[in-house]
Amino acid sequence: MIHRFVVPPEQAGARVDQFLVAQVAARALPITRSQVKRHIDEGHVTVLGVVVKPARKLRAGEKVRFEEPPPVATTLVPEDLPLAVLYEDAYLIAIDKAAGMVVHPSAGHATGTLVHALLHHCGDLAGIGGELRPGIVHRLDRDTTGVLVATKDDTTHEAIAALFRKKDLVRLYVALVAPAPRADEGVFRTMYGRHATDRKRFSSTVATGKRAVTHYRVLERFGVDAALIECRLETGRTHQIRVHMADHGHPVLGDQMYGRPPRARLLRELGAQLGRQALHARRLAFVHPRTGAPMQFESPVPADFAAALAALRTAL
Repeated sequence: MIHRFVVPPEQAGARVDQFLVAQVAARALPITRSQVKRHIDEGHVTVLGVVVKPARKLRAGEKVRFEEPPPVATTLVPEDLPLAVLYEDAYLIAIDKAAGMVVHPSAGHATGTLVHALLHHCGDLAGIGGELRPGIVHRLDRDTTGVLVATKDDTTHEAIAALFRKKDLVRLYVALVAPAPRADEGVFRTMYGRHATDRKRFSSTVATGKRAVTHYRVLERFGVDAALIECRLETGRTHQIRVHMADHGHPVLGDQMYGRPPRARLLRELGAQLGRQALHARRLAFVHPRTGAPMQFESPVPADFAAALAALRTAL
C-alpha cells in the first residue's frame, strides 16, 4: 500500500520519521512507530522521489511517499497441533495452553511450538514485524498451563505489549506450594536476575538486577504441608512465581528446577505424578485495544492439577 503526504507549513523543519508518525496517528492508520522507522531504514520512504534517512528535515510543500511493503512469508512451517481456543477475532487469539507445549521456537525446540500451531490455525494473520507470523506478547513456561494471548497484526501487538508495560491488565495464576506460607497473603518485592552459579536458573536474591513483584494470597490450606495460592503478577520476569515462592521457602509442587522433595509422603507422590510444576495461568483480563471492549479469559485447572487437589482434600 502506498501513502502520499504533502508537508504543511506548520510542520516545516520536522524530521521525516516524526512527520510520518504524526501523519499515521492522525489518520489512524494500522502502522506502528517501530514500523515507520523500519520502513524508512529499508528505503520505502522517499521525499521528492529520493530515498531519505529518518533525520532528514522537511520543507513546506514537499511530497512524501511512503510505500508499505507487504509482509513476507515466514520460514516456519505450520503444524496441525491441538489447540484449545478460548476466544478469537480478527486481531487476537486467546489459547488455553497445555502442559508440555513450548510457546516460541528456540534452541532445542525448532518444531512443535505454539507459534507453529497458530500458523496452521490462523488464516488471517496480517504480519508481525514484516513477517506473516503470530505475535507473542507474553509467554508461559513449557509445563505451565493456562491462558495465553497472541496477536495477529503489528498494531494490536504493540498495543497489548504497552498494556503489559503499563501493568494495565490483570494476570492471575494459581499454584500448589509446599510447605504452606504462614501468612494468608503477602507481596514479594525483590531484585531479579540470573542465578550466580546456574545460568539456566533465575534468582530473587541477587544484589543487582531488574525489579520483580508478586502478590499472593492463600485460597486453601492443606495443614501446614501445602496450600493452594493465587498469585497476581505486577511484573513478568521469566519463572517469576516459581522463583519467588521457592526463594521464600514455599516452592511450587512438582517444580523440578526450583523445588525440593516435600516432607509429606503424599505430596512427594503427587509431585512425582504431576511431573511438572503445579502452576496455572487462570485469568487474563484487559480492555481490547482495537474494539475497546472489556475482555476476560479464564481457564479451569487441568485434570492433573485437579486430581492433586482432590487427593489433598480427601486426605484431610
